[in-house]
Amino acid sequence: MTETRERTALLVIDVQRGVVEGAVDIPGVIGRINGLLERARARDVPIIFVQHEEPDSDLAHGSDGWQFADDLDVGPGEPIVAKKYRDSFADTNLEQLLKQSGVTRLLVTGSQSDYCVQTSALSALQHGYDVTLVSDAHTTCATGPDDGDIDGASVIEFINGHFATLGYPNRKIEVLATSDVSL
Repeated sequence: MTETRERTALLVIDVQRGVVEGAVDIPGVIGRINGLLERARARDVPIIFVQHEEPDSDLAHGSDGWQFADDLDVGPGEPIVAKKYRDSFADTNLEQLLKQSGVTRLLVTGSQSDYCVQTSALSALQHGYDVTLVSDAHTTCATGPDDGDIDGASVIEFINGHFATLGYPNRKIEVLATSDVSL
């Protein structure tokens, strides 16, 4: 019987100037993501950055809002997946990159918790990956009046709680703080 080994990749979703503006604890979240990036690089763990773009908006390709957040440590030559939908797998080369690296588990970080982070994490499960949502390395903004005026910290807490109780056939799902993540 062949033993299969878990191969982890770190996914950093939409940590861009125009996406994180107004989000909860940006310096702390970026600092924790950078700590994970450093640990991943030291262990030769694949790292993939995802960058959202929307034509005719503040996230148009090349615009200031489209750029990665100033303090995010994007290494030279590390893959960047361009996306146009909330789902990082939809119409992108993300799955190809993961398969080429033999990845079976994704550490999910980034912004916005209730949009692209949640959607991409759920899609990862459907694509056959185990998912670890890093509870203190994703962020979001407060919702508006149409969505109940919920502060960003409560949205993050809800997403973490949702994933902590989520089940999916033949998949391992974890919600871990940065300090508890193993690479």
